[in-house]
Amino acid sequence: MKDLRIVFMGTPDFAVTTLKTLIENEYNVVGVITAPDKPAGRGRKLNESAVKVFSKEKGLRILQPTNLKSEDFLNELKTLNANLQIVVAFRMLPKVVWQMPEYGTFNLHASLLPNYRGAAPINWAIINGETKTGVSTFFIDEKIDTGAMILQKETNIEASENAGSLHDRLMSLGSQLVIKTVKLIETNTVKTTPQPEDVKTKTAYKLNKDNCKIDWYDSINTIYDKVRGLSPYPAAWSTLLNDGETFDVKIYTVEKELEDHNLSIGTIVANKKEVKIAVKEGYIKIIDVKMPGKRTMDIKSLLNGYAFKNDAKML
Repeated sequence: MKDLRIVFMGTPDFAVTTLKTLIENEYNVVGVITAPDKPAGRGRKLNESAVKVFSKEKGLRILQPTNLKSEDFLNELKTLNANLQIVVAFRMLPKVVWQMPEYGTFNLHASLLPNYRGAAPINWAIINGETKTGVSTFFIDEKIDTGAMILQKETNIEASENAGSLHDRLMSLGSQLVIKTVKLIETNTVKTTPQPEDVKTKTAYKLNKDNCKIDWYDSINTIYDKVRGLSPYPAAWSTLLNDGETFDVKIYTVEKELEDHNLSIGTIVANKKEVKIAVKEGYIKIIDVKMPGKRTMDIKSLLNGYAFKNDAKML
């Protein structure tokens, strides 16, 4: 059995579950590296990462470098004398960092690699209508998410599941996969498989305003998958034309209604109880929405104080 001294690197909630599981399994975490505090909100108060908040509670040593290649940071990292580094939802590491520990640096990624390498694997798996996804551990190399794979665990994506619920399931699944991976390294029984290079893979592109916009000319299933793949964050959006005004609305939950009609695409059909958007194969029924400057609300609550005119349309 190897005597492991682990440095953990991560920032959001997704990473906290793995760090917590390592502590619960009594692994020796000698240091935690997380993002620097960021100003947030109207008061621009400094906001600590989820990993930092948890690490402080547990009395762990925390490093928050702005530059991963700086001499000060590298010297401080060396003094931790770690022989294994674990990365979960952090940032790209320079070679000088990932090569440092004797037993290497491995990463947890929320997809079945080699598919969905990149920034938003959970979202894109749902947006693309996948029925399966999973988590993978791999040793880091020079490129992003391309290193030799250690373990994978698959899970089904439910037909109505959104990115939020899948995130939470993969967070838990991933933490268990990390523990299994650490045990293999600890017992010197780890075996790796190179990722195939000659296969066509799907990419988890960074999400931005353009690729989160709904195209109402898409198929009904494509629109439905896009909305749930971007819910609750960062949310699919559309431009609403109503009563001569245009503004952007965020759409969080929808239902599909397959039905023949002769309305133009994007036409809004509204009554006192529901709002539907005409698409090619029927209607997309809006369930949860956020208007500018308002909180997220269900459609019935919105209709209590808001009226859609006869010529209202989603653009």
